[in-house]
Amino acid sequence: MSQSRSDPDRPLMARVEARDADALAELYDRHAGRLLALARRVLGDSGEAEEVLQEVFLFVWRSAASFDPARGSALTWLLIVTRSRAIDRLRTRRGGSRPEVRSLEDLAEPPASEDDVEANTTGRQWETLCRSAVRELPEDQRRALELAYFDGLTHQEIAERTATPLGTVKTRVRLGLMKLRERMRPYWGSGAHGS
Repeated sequence: MSQSRSDPDRPLMARVEARDADALAELYDRHAGRLLALARRVLGDSGEAEEVLQEVFLFVWRSAASFDPARGSALTWLLIVTRSRAIDRLRTRRGGSRPEVRSLEDLAEPPASEDDVEANTTGRQWETLCRSAVRELPEDQRRALELAYFDGLTHQEIAERTATPLGTVKTRVRLGLMKLRERMRPYWGSGAHGS
């Protein structure tokens, strides 16, 4: 698959799976800055974001075999794992202060390393495609996705916060995700974000 071949991290992931600590260190050097920025953005706290980053790379070391290159790049997988861990941590401190809701369009973070020019260019192209797809969503769907993905709210909590019926919230989230998936589908299989 062209997308898999073009992922510069795929060989590193194979080496991590084979328990190569140098490969894990290289993966960390390439992406820690971007992952830390994402965790900080979700959590609003640098200390907790650093703890999440450690958890993510411990997970990568233990579970590298769960990475499936057919489903996307290693960086995409790392971003999803980081976001999930950060949201889990956010949910454990429900009673505490909450960060502001972030915009889906603000998710993109500048590349962590200037050394890998090709990967940086590819990342910027992918970012542009993603931002464009998000901008095309109707406002109500975009808002529901922001509350779910950046504030870590459940459908019920989104309904309460926005004074919207639960069924409507579920529909907005589902439709928003379907539209994003449909808009980005041509690029997943074609390797467009890896060429």
